[in-house]
Amino acid sequence: MTCNYYSYNLAFRHPFTISRGTKTHQPTLVVELEHKGLKGYGEAPAISYYHIPIEKMIADLEEKKAFIQQFALTDPQRYWHYLHHLLPDNPFLVCALDMAAWDLFGKLRQQPLYGLWRLDPTLGPPTDYTIGIDTIEKMVGKIREQPWPIYKIKLGTPDDLAIMEALRRQSDATFRVDANAAWTVEEALQKIPRLAALGVEFVEQPLARDDWAGMKILYKESPLPLIADESCVREEDVEACHRHFHGINIKLTKCSGLTPARRMIEKARSLGMKVMVGSMNESSIGSAAIAHLLPDLDYVDMDGPLLLKEDLATGLAISAGKVTIPRGPGLGVEFTGLYSK
Repeated sequence: MTCNYYSYNLAFRHPFTISRGTKTHQPTLVVELEHKGLKGYGEAPAISYYHIPIEKMIADLEEKKAFIQQFALTDPQRYWHYLHHLLPDNPFLVCALDMAAWDLFGKLRQQPLYGLWRLDPTLGPPTDYTIGIDTIEKMVGKIREQPWPIYKIKLGTPDDLAIMEALRRQSDATFRVDANAAWTVEEALQKIPRLAALGVEFVEQPLARDDWAGMKILYKESPLPLIADESCVREEDVEACHRHFHGINIKLTKCSGLTPARRMIEKARSLGMKVMVGSMNESSIGSAAIAHLLPDLDYVDMDGPLLLKEDLATGLAISAGKVTIPRGPGLGVEFTGLYSK
C-alpha cells in the first residue's frame, strides 16, 4: 500500500460551544491508502482536550510511514492490531488508518462495509441534530433554522433549565441532553427530574469522567437513562461503565477506529446496555463510517456534515434525521476534498 494524507480546518456554520469552550473550525486529518489502483479513505478530527493535534498525527504518520505502508491488507482487523502496537499513543491516527483500511478492503472485495459485516442497511436509528450552548435566543433560533425530529442539546450552564423550557416551548421534538461532564451530583439530582418532566429522552455524561461514586448514585436515582461518553473511551471502559450508566456513546476517533468500536458494541450488548455512536464533527468521510454501523445501534449522533460549512465527500444522505447508508463499496462515499487542502 501507499499512504497519503490531507489536513483541513473546516468551518462550522455556527460557533460550536459545549461546556468546555467554543470553536469556529474543526481541524481534521484525512488519510488515503492505495493498493491495486483503489483508494481507501479515513478521517480523524483533532480534539484539543485529548491533546492529539493534527501536527502530532502527521508527525507520527511520517515517522512510521514505511511500516504503515508495508502491511499486506488481507484483514482490516489484523491491520488494526498492527497499528495499535505501532502507534500506541495515537488512537486518533489509528482510527483514520483503520477506517481507510476498511474502505479499501471493501473496494477490493467490491462490497459495502455493511455487506462485509452482514448487516441490514434498511435498519438503524435516525440521527439527532446538535444544538450547541449559546444564548437562549440563539439556541431557539437554531431550532427554527433546522427543524428536526430529534435534538441533542448541549448543557452545562447556570441557565440549563431555562434553556430547556424555552426550547420545549419551541418544539415537541425528541430532546436529548449532553452535559459534557459539567454537573456535580447535587446539580444532576436537581436537574434530571426537571428534564424528565420536559420530555427529555436521556442524559449523556452528567458528571466528570472519573466520578464513579457519583455515577453510582445517579444510576440508582435518575428517572432518565444515563449514557457514558467521556467515561467510555477505550474498550476496557465498557465493563467499567456497567451499572454506572445505562448505555455508552462510542466515538470512533477516541476508541481508535471501526475495529474496536464493533467489539465495544458486542460487549455492551452482552451487558444489556444501550449503544450509541457519536460524532466528533467528522465530515461525510468519518460520518459514513458511522452510518455503516447503524443497524447495530440504538441511538446515533452523526450530524457532523450538517454542522460544517463545507464537506470533504459526497454520497452520504441525511434528511430530517433519516440516514441513507451509502450503497457503494467500502464506505461508499467519494472524496472531494483534494482541491481545498
